[in-house]
Amino acid sequence: MKNFTLTVLLVMTTSLLFAQQDNKAKEILDKLSATTKSYKTIQIDFSFTLENQQEDIKETNSGWVALKGDKYRLHMPALGMDVYSDGKTNWSYLPDAGEVNVTDNTPGQDNSLNPANLFTMYEKGFKYRYIGEEKVDGKNAYVIDLYPKDLKKDFTRVKLYVDAAKYHIIKAITYSKDGNIYTVALKNMKTNKDLPDSYFKFDTSKHPDVDVIDMR
Repeated sequence: MKNFTLTVLLVMTTSLLFAQQDNKAKEILDKLSATTKSYKTIQIDFSFTLENQQEDIKETNSGWVALKGDKYRLHMPALGMDVYSDGKTNWSYLPDAGEVNVTDNTPGQDNSLNPANLFTMYEKGFKYRYIGEEKVDGKNAYVIDLYPKDLKKDFTRVKLYVDAAKYHIIKAITYSKDGNIYTVALKNMKTNKDLPDSYFKFDTSKHPDVDVIDMR
């Protein structure tokens, strides 16, 4: 009977601790969301690292992303690609190939590794847990684990680091089922720059020699 009572108390204590952690995580994520949505535009440089210890792979590349509401523009020179999106249409421009692929923008599509989605991906489709605080590049950061509710996703967890002072994302680490670990580290963030809507659309008139492949 004594062991049973201790077991019940342990389960209750653990459940209460997890509930507190979930509440703490939600509080942080809500503040992060509110802060992000308070900006008219966001421009940020980032590094993108792919690591697979079993395959002895570690590659780091850099890029930048600009955001305005549901619009974004993504520049990843290592991939030889620029992506424009006005919220309805996506243009994937491949300068070396001399072509641009045009597709419909599909809300909710599984594109979790896209830095453009990093600011909103946590808002739905995830369970979350507050882990604690760590120092990241000299900044105090809240650490939150995100777990996809859909177990068919190709990743198992995202570890999110949030600046404890400014409620900005510092970095995110995604653990894939295939053993790959993707780390996106954000830096040099600029907000509320004047970016016209045309900045997020690919202008074919400025690229007359580019082959337009409409896949819609």
